[in-house]
Amino acid sequence: MTAPHRLRADAARNRANILRAARTLFAARGEVVGIDEIAREAGVAVGTLYRHFPTKADLVNAIVGDLAHRIFTALDEAVARIDAGGSAFAELTVLTERISDAAGVDRTIKAAMHNLGVQADPGLADKGRNGLARIVEAGHAEGSLHPDVTAADLMLMMSTMPGDELPEEARRRWVQLILRGLAADPARVDTGG
Repeated sequence: MTAPHRLRADAARNRANILRAARTLFAARGEVVGIDEIAREAGVAVGTLYRHFPTKADLVNAIVGDLAHRIFTALDEAVARIDAGGSAFAELTVLTERISDAAGVDRTIKAAMHNLGVQADPGLADKGRNGLARIVEAGHAEGSLHPDVTAADLMLMMSTMPGDELPEEARRRWVQLILRGLAADPARVDTGG
């Protein structure tokens, strides 16, 4: 009776090892990493990898979905702080800087923002749009966001954010320029220097 349970535990461990290996390799090199290399890094046979993820797109989708979930969790936390009286523009600044920093060291972050051509979970996409809409609404109410800024603008900003193809200094400058463009009063945007 315990053998089937042990197989399920082995299968769960194999799946976790595959995801860990794929995240590590994709973060370092992007989606050019081969399935054989992922299986080798995970310590499983290629057939085992394919039992869990029949296509490379399925594996990428699982990783991108997890990253999107983490990004939307950070967005939810920012909205909660805004709803508790925090500054919408300050939260947008911190969120943008965090995602930019992460995209600079993890290629899958940028992939999550672009979805690597994989369809995003519609529920997560709606949740993201709703969170960004709440930031825009609060930013307009406090007068910190330019009146014509929309949630779609913030989605565009996040999806075109540079990753590791730019050095850190250039990514930080990109964030500064974008935030100035969104601000109702660009002169009041803290550029960190």
